[in-house]
Amino acid sequence: MALMVERARRLGWILLKAVLRFSFMVINNLVAIPSYVLYLIVLQPVRLMDSDTFWYIEGVMFKWLLAMVSSWGWAAGYTVMEWGDDVRPISEDAAVVIANHQATGDVCTLMMCLQDKGTVVRKMMWLMDHVFKYTNFGLVSLIHGDFFIRQGKPHRDKQLILLKDHLDKYYHSRDRKWIVLFPEGGFLRKRRETSQSFSKKNNLPFLKHVTLPRMGATEVILKSLGPQQENGSLAAGDATRSASKSRGLQWVIDITIAYTKAKPMDIQTWILAYRSPTVTHVHYRIYPIKDVPIETEPLTNWLYQRFVEKEELLAHFYETGAFPPPKGQKEAVSKEMTLDPVWLFLIQSLAFASGYMWYNILQYFYYVFF
Repeated sequence: MALMVERARRLGWILLKAVLRFSFMVINNLVAIPSYVLYLIVLQPVRLMDSDTFWYIEGVMFKWLLAMVSSWGWAAGYTVMEWGDDVRPISEDAAVVIANHQATGDVCTLMMCLQDKGTVVRKMMWLMDHVFKYTNFGLVSLIHGDFFIRQGKPHRDKQLILLKDHLDKYYHSRDRKWIVLFPEGGFLRKRRETSQSFSKKNNLPFLKHVTLPRMGATEVILKSLGPQQENGSLAAGDATRSASKSRGLQWVIDITIAYTKAKPMDIQTWILAYRSPTVTHVHYRIYPIKDVPIETEPLTNWLYQRFVEKEELLAHFYETGAFPPPKGQKEAVSKEMTLDPVWLFLIQSLAFASGYMWYNILQYFYYVFF
C-alpha cells in the first residue's frame, strides 16, 4: 500500500511539473516570439540603410531565443558533455556541420551546446525538415533565413535547386558561418530498416546506430559555398581572415550525438521533463575543407566513411559509456557544457519585459484607432 501511495505521489508530481512547465513555455513563446518579430518590423529602416547592422541585431535576438529553448532542458537537468576536437578556435570560420539524427531532441541539444561557441549561434543557418516551418519556432527560423527541406524522392531535385538558390541569396548577404544539416534525412528509427536494406543490396557497410547519409544537400552546400576546386578537392588557400571570408567554407565539423542507454530525447521530454535528469554526449571531429572531395563518387565514399566512424564511436560509447580516445592518446577527455543562470535569467526577464512593453504599445494604438 505504501509503495502504491509513493508511486501515485511521484506520478502526481511529474504531472504537476509537466503542466507548470508547459504553461510557462507557452507564455514564454507568447511574449518572446512576437517581441522578436515586432522589434524587427520596427527596425526595417535600419535594414534599408545598413543591412549588416540589422542582421547583427537579428542574430543576437535569435541567439537569445535559442538560449531560452536551451534553458528549458537545462533547468530540468538535461545537460551536455562534450568530447573530441575543440571547435571554439574555428567558431568564426565558415563551416558545414554534419550530425547524426535520432530524435527531435537533437536540435535542442545542438541549440544548447553551441551557445558558448562565440558567434556560432548568431551566424548559423539550419537545414531542417519542412514540418518545422509550422511549429512555434517556424516563423523565427523563416525570418532568420534557415532552409526548410521537403523529404522524399518526388521532391528531391526541386528541393536541391531551391537550396542552391537559398544559399546564393542568404548565406553571404546575412554573414552566415556555420550551416547545420542532418545528412541521414530523417530519424534513425524511421530510416534504419530502409538504410540496412539498401546497404545489403549494394554491399555497403551495415549500420545499427546511424543510417547511410543522403548526398544531395551536402553536395549542393559544398559546391555552392566551398572554395575553388583543386584536383577534385576543395582548396584551402592561405590563412588570412579576409581571404578566409572570400573563399567560403573552411571546415567540415562532424558531430556525433549519443544518448545515455541509447534512449534518444524528443522535444516533448525537453518541454515536459518527465524523464529524470540525464546527460547527452556530443563528440566533435574537425576536417579541413581541403581534405573533402567534391566530385560525387569520391564525396559519397568520404561521407559514408564519416558515418561508419560514427557507428564505431556510438558502438564504443554504448558499450563503455565513453567515446574512444583520439589516435595517439590513451584516454578520452570530456568537458561539461554549462549555461550561465544569471545570463539566462536576464534574457528571460528581457523577453517578459518586451512582451509587456509591446502589449501596452499595441493596446494604445488599438484604443487610438478603434
